[in-house]
Amino acid sequence: MKIIIVGGGKVGYYLCKSLLENGHDIRLIETNKEACTRIANELDIPVVCGDGTTIESLDSAGASDCDALVAVTGKDENNLIACQLGRVRFRAKKTIARSNNPKNLEIMRKLGVDIPVSSTGLITSLIEQTVDTVGIRLLASIHGEGVICEIKVPENAAVSNMRISKIPLPEECIIVSVVRRGEFFIPRGNTIIQPGDELVAVSTSKDRKQLVKTLTAVKK
Repeated sequence: MKIIIVGGGKVGYYLCKSLLENGHDIRLIETNKEACTRIANELDIPVVCGDGTTIESLDSAGASDCDALVAVTGKDENNLIACQLGRVRFRAKKTIARSNNPKNLEIMRKLGVDIPVSSTGLITSLIEQTVDTVGIRLLASIHGEGVICEIKVPENAAVSNMRISKIPLPEECIIVSVVRRGEFFIPRGNTIIQPGDELVAVSTSKDRKQLVKTLTAVKK
């Protein structure tokens, strides 16, 4: 893949190095002349010394036929502008922007960035995926707005022996599979939940905590 990276700081440098090692065609845009010289010499890749938020620099890097444009500067506004230019002016197939402030993720998404990425969000996601707390595990994030999670029903859960149709699940949540004593099946509304069931559910991010609370609450 031909990938243009805007920003030659630590993130941009190691991203270039990693993608290069995986066989991709990498081009870098960076404003700092010393960084440009160092990266060009160390990684032997084309480096444009310029502003990645300008048409001229993006054009010089070959944005007109790139497969992906990745903006990872230290300024969210610059990352957004670079991705918007890449998408609208150069028809980049995929745009990815680093969001230093997690609060800007939704704004970037609404303004056309295909994949806004927050370091804070990634760390949080990794922790949630690797730490199994009370039988709850996050399997995947869906476009930053939804989640797929695995929940094990406790032995003394309040939902034990209840039909799924009777469980007060949040409106935008659905149980998509059940593993019971090693056997997998797709549940229906009349499926009765049993202690020890391993449930996979899809939910909006905002409803995840309520979903987990509902399925793991214990009988009083």
